[in-house]
Amino acid sequence: MPPTSPPPTSPPPTSPPRRTSLRWKIAALAAATACLVAVAVGVLVHLWTDQDIRSRAEMRAFNAVYAAMDVYRRTGSLSEGAELDPAELPARLRHPADDQRHTAYDGGAGPSYWAAQRTGGPGSPVLAVRVNMASELSNLPRLDVAMAVASLLALAVAVPLAGYGAGLLARRLRRVAETAGRISAGDVDARTGPTKGGDEVAEIAATVDAMADSLGRRLRAERQFTADVAHELRTPVGGLLAAVDLLPAGETEDLIRGRVRDLRGLVEDLLEVSRLDAGAERPVHVRVPLGEVVREAVARTGAGAEVRVGEPLPVETDPRRLERIVGNLVLNAHRHGAAPVRVTVEGRTVVVRDHGPGFPAELLRHGPRRFHTGAAERGSGHGLGLTIAAGQARLLGAELRFDNAPDGGAVATLRLPD
Repeated sequence: MPPTSPPPTSPPPTSPPRRTSLRWKIAALAAATACLVAVAVGVLVHLWTDQDIRSRAEMRAFNAVYAAMDVYRRTGSLSEGAELDPAELPARLRHPADDQRHTAYDGGAGPSYWAAQRTGGPGSPVLAVRVNMASELSNLPRLDVAMAVASLLALAVAVPLAGYGAGLLARRLRRVAETAGRISAGDVDARTGPTKGGDEVAEIAATVDAMADSLGRRLRAERQFTADVAHELRTPVGGLLAAVDLLPAGETEDLIRGRVRDLRGLVEDLLEVSRLDAGAERPVHVRVPLGEVVREAVARTGAGAEVRVGEPLPVETDPRRLERIVGNLVLNAHRHGAAPVRVTVEGRTVVVRDHGPGFPAELLRHGPRRFHTGAAERGSGHGLGLTIAAGQARLLGAELRFDNAPDGGAVATLRLPD
């Protein structure tokens, strides 16, 4: 089973999704919760206070009628603000069915509670007392304003505290996300490290680190396997090449020599991939004219390609590795694409385009993978060319992108660093 490759140098460009920080989401939730609590408490306090004022006014009116009736029956005089059959008395108190005390609310010009009782038998006058609640109810708006101010002050304190607490949580989550991103980019040695607390964030961080440990062990084992296979095959392949030279000239000798040459190329590519994976390669930067290096790289492939060079621009790079990248891109365009193949150099950017079916969707999603050619036939290549190009580009600090042209054909874009 062939080993899998590391993540691609540069996946196809996508627009980063718009996102809102968890810190502000939690702060907004805390603000909304505080507002709801403040409104609920304000409404409850308002209703309770209003009901309390009404209950106390009703009780005062009821007690005042009791005292006034006692004075009236003993002395025949009115007291406690009592009246006999007042014109403003509500209708339900004007003709009571019995001689018991009754109360009624009057929401007229001045909100009041009336209490009334017959002074004698049927047809006798009704003694009534009115308790005005206007002064008490006038305090309700001031109470509402005080509750609103207190709620705003509580909100001003709660939101920053919630934002600060959410910020601590967001920083811990961002640290885990950054570690996961570094692992996804190929840094299998990245770790979150010890995380304070025993909550879910610490559990996620520990899981990410455990995943990175497992992934690192597997990748190291696969890289070591690739390197061992390549080194072990190098000697017998060299022996095969020497043995081929002893064969008599003819069609059989040409066929065997071609197959052995392909096998040697595969071994050399595997060795190069293993060195790139192990980080054993070091670029040697020199100042070179980019256009000339690209022209020479295309010429060495032996494949026909049109080279267009814009304004000459010297760059600081490793010319041998740059030639390797351009050569692999051109050979891949000829092997899997269709003529004409054009190489365009503009500034620090090199674009290789063919007019074939384009890159397969899997390559555009995941980048080049070793031993995956995207071709229906496996005899057209072993799938290491683009993998090596991506690895060398990563070593040079360059960006290598793979796209398909709108009018058909594969487009590989190499952008060298400044």
